[in-house]
Amino acid sequence: MSKFGKPRTSKGLATLCAKIADSKLAHDILIMNLSEIDTAPSDFFVICTCDSDVQVDAVVNAINRTIRDFGFAKPAIEGMNSKEWVILDFFDVVCHVMISQSRNYYKLEKLWGDASFAKMNDDGELRALKKADLLSVIREKVLD
Repeated sequence: MSKFGKPRTSKGLATLCAKIADSKLAHDILIMNLSEIDTAPSDFFVICTCDSDVQVDAVVNAINRTIRDFGFAKPAIEGMNSKEWVILDFFDVVCHVMISQSRNYYKLEKLWGDASFAKMNDDGELRALKKADLLSVIREKVLD
């Protein structure tokens, strides 16, 4: 079984996906709360960056395996052929597992800038980001 606890909410599922990505050494992990945005496609986005297509595959497989172990329905998955940007769609949570070139190009953080953000720190803990902190994260990590 998994070393993670079973989530009971959409926020818990988003946090679980972020922690799994962190356990596979994905970096620049953000959770975006889109629930207050009327036109948002889901309640939460989880965005992480991987350094290779092999790492993308490892993150996606780890999320799938853990979700299956908890008895959740398998998410819709897009992008596994190219492994540059893989989307795992759980309906209320969408995980974006991206290589850095794709993340820098699409800039989802900027596109959905009205969301509230939480960042995974180096200790694997989530902390809420204020708008000023978010701007520095975007400049440092996304707008290279």
